[in-house]
Amino acid sequence: MHENGNFLPRLISWNLTFSCNLRCPHCYIDASESAGAGELSTAEGKELIDQIAEVSKPILILSGGEPLLRDDLFELAHYAAKEKGLTVGLGTNGTLISDSVARDLKSCGVSAVAVSLDSSSPERHDAFRGVKGAWKRALEGIAACRRNGIAVQVNTTVTQQNYGEIYEIMKLAERVGATAFHLFFLVPTGRGVKMKDISAEKYEQMLAEVLQKVAAGKTKLALRPVCAPQFMRIALQQKGLDLKKRRWTRGCLAGLTYCRIYPTGEVTPCPYLPLKVGSVRETHFKEIWFNSPVLKSLRDFDNLKGKCGVCEYRAVCGGCRARAYGLTSFVDVCGGLQEPAELSGDFLAEEPWCPYIPLGREEGEEGEREERGDKN
Repeated sequence: MHENGNFLPRLISWNLTFSCNLRCPHCYIDASESAGAGELSTAEGKELIDQIAEVSKPILILSGGEPLLRDDLFELAHYAAKEKGLTVGLGTNGTLISDSVARDLKSCGVSAVAVSLDSSSPERHDAFRGVKGAWKRALEGIAACRRNGIAVQVNTTVTQQNYGEIYEIMKLAERVGATAFHLFFLVPTGRGVKMKDISAEKYEQMLAEVLQKVAAGKTKLALRPVCAPQFMRIALQQKGLDLKKRRWTRGCLAGLTYCRIYPTGEVTPCPYLPLKVGSVRETHFKEIWFNSPVLKSLRDFDNLKGKCGVCEYRAVCGGCRARAYGLTSFVDVCGGLQEPAELSGDFLAEEPWCPYIPLGREEGEEGEREERGDKN
Protein backbone atom coordinates (compact mmCIF):
# COMPACT_ATOMS: atom_id res chain seq x y z
CA MET A 1 0.00 0.00 0.00
CA HIS A 2 2.81 2.38 0.75
CA GLU A 3 6.53 2.70 0.48
CA ASN A 4 8.72 4.52 3.00
CA GLY A 5 5.60 5.66 4.79
CA ASN A 6 4.09 7.23 1.66
CA PHE A 7 0.87 6.01 0.11
CA LEU A 8 1.24 5.56 -3.65
CA PRO A 9 -1.42 5.43 -6.35
CA ARG A 10 -1.83 1.92 -7.76
CA LEU A 11 -5.03 2.59 -9.69
CA ILE A 12 -6.25 5.82 -11.28
CA SER A 13 -9.53 6.31 -13.14
CA TRP A 14 -9.46 9.13 -15.64
CA ASN A 15 -12.83 10.29 -16.93
CA LEU A 16 -11.70 11.47 -20.37
CA THR A 17 -15.02 13.00 -21.38
CA PHE A 18 -18.54 13.89 -20.30
CA SER A 19 -19.81 12.64 -23.65
CA CYS A 20 -21.70 9.34 -23.91
CA ASN A 21 -23.93 7.59 -26.42
CA LEU A 22 -26.11 5.91 -23.77
CA ARG A 23 -28.43 7.28 -21.09
CA CYS A 24 -27.89 5.27 -17.91
CA PRO A 25 -29.90 6.30 -14.81
CA HIS A 26 -27.03 5.58 -12.40
CA CYS A 27 -24.29 7.56 -14.19
CA TYR A 28 -22.05 9.08 -11.52
CA ILE A 29 -20.77 11.77 -13.91
CA ASP A 30 -24.16 12.69 -15.44
CA ALA A 31 -22.79 12.08 -18.94
CA SER A 32 -24.74 13.19 -22.03
CA GLU A 33 -24.51 13.06 -25.81
CA SER A 34 -22.54 16.30 -26.03
CA ALA A 35 -19.12 16.77 -24.49
CA GLY A 36 -18.82 19.19 -21.62
CA ALA A 37 -16.82 22.38 -21.85
CA GLY A 38 -13.27 22.54 -20.63
CA GLU A 39 -12.17 18.92 -20.95
CA LEU A 40 -8.42 18.41 -20.77
CA SER A 41 -6.79 18.79 -24.19
CA THR A 42 -4.47 16.21 -25.71
CA ALA A 43 -1.45 18.22 -24.60
CA GLU A 44 -2.85 18.62 -21.09
CA GLY A 45 -3.62 14.91 -21.02
CA LYS A 46 -0.03 14.02 -21.86
CA GLU A 47 1.22 16.41 -19.20
CA LEU A 48 -1.07 14.69 -16.70
CA ILE A 49 0.36 11.30 -17.69
CA ASP A 50 3.87 12.70 -17.23
CA GLN A 51 2.98 13.88 -13.73
CA ILE A 52 1.39 10.58 -12.78
CA ALA A 53 4.45 8.66 -13.98
CA GLU A 54 6.64 10.80 -11.72
CA VAL A 55 4.76 9.49 -8.68
CA SER A 56 4.30 5.79 -9.55
CA LYS A 57 3.41 3.40 -12.35
CA PRO A 58 -0.27 2.74 -11.65
CA ILE A 59 -2.94 1.05 -13.69
CA LEU A 60 -4.57 3.89 -15.60
CA ILE A 61 -8.22 3.30 -16.48
CA LEU A 62 -9.42 5.50 -19.34
CA SER A 63 -13.12 6.00 -18.79
CA GLY A 64 -15.91 8.49 -19.35
CA GLY A 65 -18.68 9.07 -20.26
CA GLU A 66 -17.72 6.90 -23.20
CA PRO A 67 -13.96 7.22 -23.76
CA LEU A 68 -14.16 5.99 -27.36
CA LEU A 69 -15.89 9.27 -28.21
CA ARG A 70 -12.58 11.08 -27.61
CA ASP A 71 -10.75 11.46 -30.92
CA ASP A 72 -7.39 11.32 -29.17
CA LEU A 73 -8.08 8.19 -27.09
CA PHE A 74 -5.60 6.02 -28.98
CA GLU A 75 -2.93 8.73 -28.86
CA LEU A 76 -3.31 9.16 -25.11
CA ALA A 77 -3.37 5.40 -24.49
CA HIS A 78 -0.24 4.92 -26.61
CA TYR A 79 1.56 7.71 -24.76
CA ALA A 80 0.69 6.28 -21.34
CA ALA A 81 1.44 2.65 -22.18
CA LYS A 82 4.22 2.77 -24.75
CA GLU A 83 6.10 5.90 -23.74
CA LYS A 84 5.51 6.12 -19.98
CA GLY A 85 5.19 2.46 -19.06
CA LEU A 86 1.79 2.61 -17.39
CA THR A 87 -0.62 -0.31 -17.50
CA VAL A 88 -3.61 1.00 -19.43
CA GLY A 89 -7.17 -0.28 -19.29
CA LEU A 90 -10.40 0.97 -20.84
CA GLY A 91 -13.78 1.34 -19.14
CA THR A 92 -16.53 1.38 -21.78
CA ASN A 93 -20.10 0.43 -22.57
CA GLY A 94 -18.66 -1.66 -25.41
CA THR A 95 -21.08 -0.51 -28.08
CA LEU A 96 -18.46 1.25 -30.23
CA ILE A 97 -15.87 -1.55 -30.35
CA SER A 98 -15.46 -3.13 -33.76
CA ASP A 99 -12.59 -5.35 -34.88
CA SER A 100 -10.74 -2.34 -36.23
CA VAL A 101 -11.20 -0.46 -32.94
CA ALA A 102 -10.05 -3.51 -30.99
CA ARG A 103 -6.95 -3.79 -33.16
CA ASP A 104 -6.17 -0.12 -32.57
CA LEU A 105 -6.65 -0.55 -28.82
CA LYS A 106 -4.30 -3.53 -28.84
CA SER A 107 -1.64 -1.75 -30.89
CA CYS A 108 -1.65 1.35 -28.67
CA GLY A 109 -1.05 -0.71 -25.56
CA VAL A 110 -4.47 -1.18 -23.93
CA SER A 111 -4.12 -4.44 -22.01
CA ALA A 112 -7.70 -4.93 -20.82
CA VAL A 113 -11.18 -3.61 -21.52
CA ALA A 114 -13.99 -3.47 -18.95
CA VAL A 115 -17.47 -3.61 -20.47
CA SER A 116 -20.62 -2.85 -18.48
CA LEU A 117 -23.46 -5.38 -18.58
CA ASP A 118 -26.56 -4.82 -16.48
CA SER A 119 -28.59 -7.88 -17.38
CA SER A 120 -28.43 -11.26 -19.06
CA SER A 121 -31.52 -10.14 -20.97
CA PRO A 122 -31.09 -7.85 -24.01
CA GLU A 123 -34.41 -6.16 -23.30
CA ARG A 124 -33.66 -5.40 -19.65
CA HIS A 125 -30.13 -4.18 -20.37
CA ASP A 126 -31.34 -1.91 -23.18
CA ALA A 127 -34.14 -0.51 -21.01
CA PHE A 128 -31.64 0.34 -18.27
CA ARG A 129 -29.09 1.81 -20.67
CA GLY A 130 -31.72 3.82 -22.50
CA VAL A 131 -30.78 2.72 -26.04
CA LYS A 132 -32.19 -0.20 -27.99
CA GLY A 133 -29.53 -2.62 -29.27
CA ALA A 134 -26.98 -1.65 -26.59
CA TRP A 135 -26.78 -5.23 -25.21
CA LYS A 136 -26.14 -6.79 -28.62
CA ARG A 137 -23.50 -4.22 -29.51
CA ALA A 138 -21.81 -4.61 -26.11
CA LEU A 139 -21.48 -8.37 -26.65
CA GLU A 140 -20.18 -7.76 -30.17
CA GLY A 141 -17.60 -5.40 -28.67
CA ILE A 142 -16.53 -8.06 -26.18
CA ALA A 143 -16.18 -10.61 -28.98
CA ALA A 144 -14.06 -8.17 -31.01
CA CYS A 145 -11.74 -7.66 -28.04
CA ARG A 146 -11.34 -11.39 -27.52
CA ARG A 147 -10.61 -11.99 -31.22
CA ASN A 148 -7.85 -9.41 -31.05
CA GLY A 149 -6.19 -10.64 -27.89
CA ILE A 150 -7.51 -8.10 -25.37
CA ALA A 151 -8.54 -9.35 -21.93
CA VAL A 152 -12.13 -8.52 -20.98
CA GLN A 153 -13.66 -7.69 -17.62
CA VAL A 154 -17.41 -7.40 -17.13
CA ASN A 155 -18.74 -4.71 -14.79
CA THR A 156 -22.22 -5.01 -13.31
CA THR A 157 -23.94 -2.58 -10.96
CA VAL A 158 -26.39 -4.22 -8.58
CA THR A 159 -29.83 -2.64 -8.72
CA GLN A 160 -33.33 -3.55 -7.64
CA GLN A 161 -33.99 -4.53 -11.24
CA ASN A 162 -31.14 -7.06 -11.66
CA TYR A 163 -30.60 -8.26 -8.08
CA GLY A 164 -32.12 -11.64 -8.87
CA GLU A 165 -30.02 -12.31 -11.96
CA ILE A 166 -26.46 -11.53 -10.88
CA TYR A 167 -25.40 -15.17 -11.21
CA GLU A 168 -26.88 -15.34 -14.70
CA ILE A 169 -24.84 -12.28 -15.66
CA MET A 170 -21.73 -13.94 -14.24
CA LYS A 171 -22.45 -17.05 -16.33
CA LEU A 172 -22.90 -14.84 -19.39
CA ALA A 173 -19.57 -13.16 -18.66
CA GLU A 174 -17.87 -16.57 -18.59
CA ARG A 175 -19.56 -17.64 -21.83
CA VAL A 176 -18.36 -14.57 -23.73
CA GLY A 177 -14.78 -15.07 -22.58
CA ALA A 178 -14.39 -12.54 -19.79
CA THR A 179 -11.70 -13.34 -17.25
CA ALA A 180 -12.79 -10.90 -14.53
CA PHE A 181 -16.06 -9.72 -13.04
CA HIS A 182 -16.46 -6.57 -10.93
CA LEU A 183 -19.69 -6.34 -8.98
CA PHE A 184 -20.47 -2.67 -8.32
CA PHE A 185 -22.81 -1.50 -5.60
CA LEU A 186 -24.81 1.67 -6.10
CA VAL A 187 -23.51 4.92 -4.63
CA PRO A 188 -25.85 7.94 -4.39
CA THR A 189 -23.90 10.33 -6.58
CA GLY A 190 -24.46 11.82 -10.03
CA ARG A 191 -27.74 10.58 -11.49
CA GLY A 192 -27.57 7.72 -9.00
CA VAL A 193 -28.99 10.01 -6.30
CA LYS A 194 -32.42 9.48 -7.87
CA MET A 195 -32.30 5.67 -7.80
CA LYS A 196 -33.77 3.65 -4.95
CA ASP A 197 -31.14 1.25 -3.66
CA ILE A 198 -31.50 -2.28 -2.33
CA SER A 199 -31.35 -2.72 1.45
CA ALA A 200 -28.21 -3.15 3.52
CA GLU A 201 -29.35 -6.67 4.38
CA LYS A 202 -29.61 -7.56 0.69
CA TYR A 203 -26.11 -6.23 0.10
CA GLU A 204 -24.83 -8.42 2.90
CA GLN A 205 -26.64 -11.46 1.54
CA MET A 206 -25.43 -10.85 -2.00
CA LEU A 207 -21.81 -10.48 -0.91
CA ALA A 208 -21.93 -13.60 1.23
CA GLU A 209 -23.45 -15.71 -1.56
CA VAL A 210 -21.05 -14.45 -4.22
CA LEU A 211 -18.00 -15.06 -2.03
CA GLN A 212 -19.28 -18.56 -1.20
CA LYS A 213 -19.38 -19.33 -4.91
CA VAL A 214 -15.81 -18.06 -5.25
CA ALA A 215 -14.68 -20.19 -2.30
CA ALA A 216 -16.44 -23.25 -3.72
CA GLY A 217 -14.75 -22.78 -7.10
CA LYS A 218 -18.07 -22.33 -8.89
CA THR A 219 -16.77 -19.48 -11.03
CA LYS A 220 -13.56 -19.10 -12.99
CA LEU A 221 -13.89 -15.32 -13.02
CA ALA A 222 -11.54 -13.16 -11.00
CA LEU A 223 -14.15 -11.43 -8.88
CA ARG A 224 -14.03 -8.21 -6.87
CA PRO A 225 -16.93 -6.34 -5.30
CA VAL A 226 -16.64 -2.56 -5.76
CA CYS A 227 -18.08 0.14 -3.51
CA ALA A 228 -18.85 -2.63 -1.01
CA PRO A 229 -15.74 -2.69 1.20
CA GLN A 230 -17.46 -4.91 3.77
CA PHE A 231 -16.73 -7.81 1.41
CA MET A 232 -13.32 -8.03 3.10
CA ARG A 233 -14.96 -8.60 6.47
CA ILE A 234 -17.29 -11.20 5.02
CA ALA A 235 -14.39 -12.90 3.22
CA LEU A 236 -12.40 -13.11 6.47
CA GLN A 237 -15.43 -14.54 8.25
CA GLN A 238 -15.79 -17.30 5.65
CA LYS A 239 -13.64 -20.37 5.25
CA GLY A 240 -11.91 -21.45 2.06
CA LEU A 241 -10.95 -18.01 0.74
CA ASP A 242 -7.26 -17.23 0.32
CA LEU A 243 -7.16 -13.42 0.34
CA LYS A 244 -3.47 -13.25 -0.54
CA LYS A 245 -3.99 -15.47 -3.56
CA ARG A 246 -6.78 -13.21 -4.75
CA ARG A 247 -4.74 -10.07 -4.05
CA TRP A 248 -7.51 -8.46 -2.05
CA THR A 249 -5.81 -5.95 0.24
CA ARG A 250 -8.55 -3.61 1.42
CA GLY A 251 -12.16 -2.80 0.72
CA CYS A 252 -12.23 0.97 0.25
CA LEU A 253 -9.13 2.25 -1.57
CA ALA A 254 -10.27 5.87 -2.01
CA GLY A 255 -7.38 8.22 -1.43
CA LEU A 256 -5.11 5.40 -0.26
CA THR A 257 -3.99 3.79 -3.51
CA TYR A 258 -6.75 5.07 -5.78
CA CYS A 259 -8.09 8.36 -7.13
CA ARG A 260 -10.07 9.78 -10.04
CA ILE A 261 -9.25 12.50 -12.56
CA TYR A 262 -12.30 14.48 -13.70
CA PRO A 263 -12.61 15.45 -17.41
CA THR A 264 -11.70 19.04 -16.55
CA GLY A 265 -8.66 18.07 -14.49
CA GLU A 266 -9.96 17.99 -10.92
CA VAL A 267 -8.78 15.16 -8.67
CA THR A 268 -11.20 13.34 -6.36
CA PRO A 269 -10.55 10.43 -3.95
CA CYS A 270 -12.66 8.11 -6.13
CA PRO A 271 -15.19 8.46 -8.98
CA TYR A 272 -18.14 8.31 -6.57
CA LEU A 273 -16.92 10.88 -4.04
CA PRO A 274 -17.52 14.26 -5.76
CA LEU A 275 -15.08 16.14 -3.59
CA LYS A 276 -12.40 18.18 -5.34
CA VAL A 277 -9.00 17.82 -3.65
CA GLY A 278 -7.09 19.76 -6.32
CA SER A 279 -6.81 20.43 -10.05
CA VAL A 280 -3.93 19.32 -12.26
CA ARG A 281 -4.43 22.56 -14.19
CA GLU A 282 -3.40 24.46 -11.08
CA THR A 283 -1.24 22.06 -9.06
CA HIS A 284 1.16 19.22 -9.88
CA PHE A 285 -0.43 15.80 -9.37
CA LYS A 286 2.37 14.83 -6.97
CA GLU A 287 1.59 17.79 -4.73
CA ILE A 288 -2.12 16.95 -4.72
CA TRP A 289 -1.56 13.26 -4.01
CA PHE A 290 0.82 13.67 -1.10
CA ASN A 291 -0.39 16.92 0.47
CA SER A 292 -4.17 17.13 0.06
CA PRO A 293 -5.71 17.46 3.56
CA VAL A 294 -8.68 15.34 2.46
CA LEU A 295 -6.49 12.52 1.16
CA LYS A 296 -4.36 12.68 4.30
CA SER A 297 -7.46 12.38 6.47
CA LEU A 298 -8.57 9.28 4.56
CA ARG A 299 -5.19 7.65 5.21
CA ASP A 300 -5.53 7.92 8.98
CA PHE A 301 -8.06 5.30 10.02
CA ASP A 302 -8.37 6.93 13.44
CA ASN A 303 -10.40 9.65 11.70
CA LEU A 304 -13.26 7.28 10.89
CA LYS A 305 -16.42 7.98 12.84
CA GLY A 306 -19.30 6.01 14.26
CA LYS A 307 -19.07 2.26 14.21
CA CYS A 308 -16.44 2.35 11.45
CA GLY A 309 -14.12 4.13 13.89
CA VAL A 310 -14.30 1.29 16.43
CA CYS A 311 -14.67 -1.63 14.04
CA GLU A 312 -12.07 -4.38 14.28
CA TYR A 313 -12.16 -4.63 10.47
CA ARG A 314 -11.51 -0.97 9.75
CA ALA A 315 -7.97 -1.60 8.44
CA VAL A 316 -9.23 -4.05 5.79
CA CYS A 317 -12.67 -2.55 5.12
CA GLY A 318 -12.91 1.14 5.98
CA GLY A 319 -16.50 1.52 4.87
CA CYS A 320 -17.47 3.18 1.59
CA ARG A 321 -16.41 6.81 1.99
CA ALA A 322 -18.49 7.87 -1.02
CA ARG A 323 -21.66 6.27 0.32
CA ALA A 324 -21.03 7.80 3.74
CA TYR A 325 -20.75 11.20 2.08
CA GLY A 326 -23.67 10.71 -0.30
CA LEU A 327 -26.10 9.61 2.40
CA THR A 328 -25.12 12.42 4.79
CA SER A 329 -25.18 15.09 2.07
CA PHE A 330 -27.94 17.71 2.03
CA VAL A 331 -27.09 19.05 -1.43
CA ASP A 332 -27.80 17.44 -4.80
CA VAL A 333 -24.39 17.41 -6.48
CA CYS A 334 -25.59 15.61 -9.57
CA GLY A 335 -22.79 15.67 -12.09
CA GLY A 336 -20.75 18.28 -10.23
CA LEU A 337 -17.94 18.56 -7.71
CA GLN A 338 -17.70 20.25 -4.34
CA GLU A 339 -14.85 22.13 -2.73
CA PRO A 340 -13.72 20.89 0.71
CA ALA A 341 -14.87 24.22 2.17
CA GLU A 342 -18.38 23.57 0.81
CA LEU A 343 -18.89 20.14 2.38
CA SER A 344 -22.54 19.16 2.62
CA GLY A 345 -21.86 15.65 3.92
CA ASP A 346 -19.34 13.74 6.00
CA PHE A 347 -17.00 11.45 4.08
CA LEU A 348 -15.59 10.12 7.38
CA ALA A 349 -18.98 9.07 8.72
CA GLU A 350 -19.78 5.42 9.35
CA GLU A 351 -20.74 3.24 6.39
CA PRO A 352 -24.54 3.60 6.33
CA TRP A 353 -25.16 0.43 4.33
CA CYS A 354 -23.28 -2.02 6.58
CA PRO A 355 -25.41 -3.91 9.13
CA TYR A 356 -22.44 -5.31 11.05
CA ILE A 357 -22.12 -4.25 14.69
CA PRO A 358 -18.42 -4.08 15.65
CA LEU A 359 -17.18 -5.68 18.86
CA GLY A 360 -16.05 -2.26 20.04
CA ARG A 361 -19.55 -0.83 19.53
CA GLU A 362 -21.15 -3.74 21.42
CA GLU A 363 -18.79 -3.27 24.36
CA GLY A 364 -19.34 0.48 24.33
CA GLU A 365 -23.11 0.13 24.28
CA GLU A 366 -23.01 -2.40 27.11
CA GLY A 367 -20.92 0.02 29.19
CA GLU A 368 -23.37 2.84 28.48
CA ARG A 369 -26.29 0.63 29.56
CA GLU A 370 -24.53 -0.25 32.82
CA GLU A 371 -23.86 3.42 33.56
CA ARG A 372 -27.52 4.22 32.97
CA GLY A 373 -28.60 1.28 35.13
CA ASP A 374 -30.55 -0.31 32.26
CA LYS A 375 -31.51 -3.91 32.94
CA ASN A 376 -32.33 -4.82 29.33
